[in-house]
Amino acid sequence: MYPTATDTRGLAGQTVGDTQICSVNQTQLIYRGYEIADLAANATFEEVAFLLLVGHKPSADELATFSGDLVSMREIPASVADAIVRIAGESPSAHPMSVLRTAISLLGHLDSECEDNGPDAELRKSMRLLAQIPTCIGIHQRALEGKPAISPDPALGHAANLLWCMTGEKPGNIAARVMDVSLILYAEHDFNASTFTCRTIASTNSDLHSAICGGVGALKGNLHGGANEAAMAMLEDIMRDTEGGDITVEAWMQRAFEEKRKLMGFGHRVPRNFDRRAGILREWGLKYAAEENRESSRWFELGDEVQGIMLREKNIFPNVSLSCGMTYFAMGIPVPQYTPIFVASRITGWCAHVMEQHANNRIIRPLASYTGPELTTWNG
Repeated sequence: MYPTATDTRGLAGQTVGDTQICSVNQTQLIYRGYEIADLAANATFEEVAFLLLVGHKPSADELATFSGDLVSMREIPASVADAIVRIAGESPSAHPMSVLRTAISLLGHLDSECEDNGPDAELRKSMRLLAQIPTCIGIHQRALEGKPAISPDPALGHAANLLWCMTGEKPGNIAARVMDVSLILYAEHDFNASTFTCRTIASTNSDLHSAICGGVGALKGNLHGGANEAAMAMLEDIMRDTEGGDITVEAWMQRAFEEKRKLMGFGHRVPRNFDRRAGILREWGLKYAAEENRESSRWFELGDEVQGIMLREKNIFPNVSLSCGMTYFAMGIPVPQYTPIFVASRITGWCAHVMEQHANNRIIRPLASYTGPELTTWNG
């Protein structure tokens, strides 16, 4: 159930600041003046990253320089790589988001510009993190599988290199494009919980790396970025319970309603009627399934049945987390890495907001409504 018009818990419905980066409404998601469907159809993730971080659509020369700089920044210090591998060996159950948060913190220690909040330094730091995060994700995933890390491939774009670092296999054109589109869709979403966390930290005049670590911590939760993992886990539960024929999808859903179970991948605080991104990623996921993994189409069929029941019974639309779960699963991506991949995209939006906050700063310090005991005396 969505909060009522007068329910302001979680700052619901409250406008808390201005931004030139992104606008979200009931029918549109706009990055600096460009609508998300237009970007998903016609732009690359590198172009979108430039748009968000620098502030305008890149020229051909600007894009070439920006992309080349990102490629040159992909390697991470050996000490950070060693730490990631050591964590994977000593604590294989550690959540990949926690490992990535630690890696980003370590990268901050080794960045000579870490404490420089000037706009030029922050753009360079943003680009380094954008370039290095896929490397960190790849090293961790391969360490979990007992495989050696592989170097980033300078011949591959950002999305394709992310898949390469994780798998050691050159992705096909459709896999690279699906990942590229998913990164575009996840890049920015105005004052969501993780972005607001980044801005709150930045508002204290703290450094960019500290703000991004806070954003990773916020995104990890299953009510935010972790919803894509939770949505896929839900679909796996339904598939497992219904495959034997003892219960139908309809019956499973009705039981979930009766138990008041939270069903992940549905609803959104801001676009309540429709998440613009969900349909775009679903179509790309279906395209991948048709061309590369026909068996995975059963997950999309299940997802469509579940969302049909949710619309009929609760009038709640799916969000991008449901489409992401099915699409990444079809591509063979390990579920625990879904949210770190989200970071590989949202780092652009976070860094853009940190820079915007620092450029026109006032410390974020809201008030609270006290509901505790009445005033009394300690020795009364």
